[in-house]
Amino acid sequence: MAYIVNYDIEFDRIAFNLVREYILNHLDKSDEIPEFTIYIVWKCKTLQNWKYLISSSLLDGMYYELTYNGDSKEWYLDAYKKFENKTIKEAE
Repeated sequence: MAYIVNYDIEFDRIAFNLVREYILNHLDKSDEIPEFTIYIVWKCKTLQNWKYLISSSLLDGMYYELTYNGDSKEWYLDAYKKFENKTIKEAE
């Protein structure tokens, strides 16, 4: 019998918690904490490293890039704000 082990579940949990903590620490302190969900837009594992693009249901235009360095056992978080979504058509 073969078993499939999903090792990335633990990394997903850590990534969600890191982004959730970041969001909660950067909300306006005078506002109530809103309900929101966090979701993975994209993820990839290369050798011992992980890369995540994560967003949330908050209407703040933010997205987060998380990188796990398997050699140094460190996480790096970059937070980005989306300013515009523009369509540029290819010239014929």
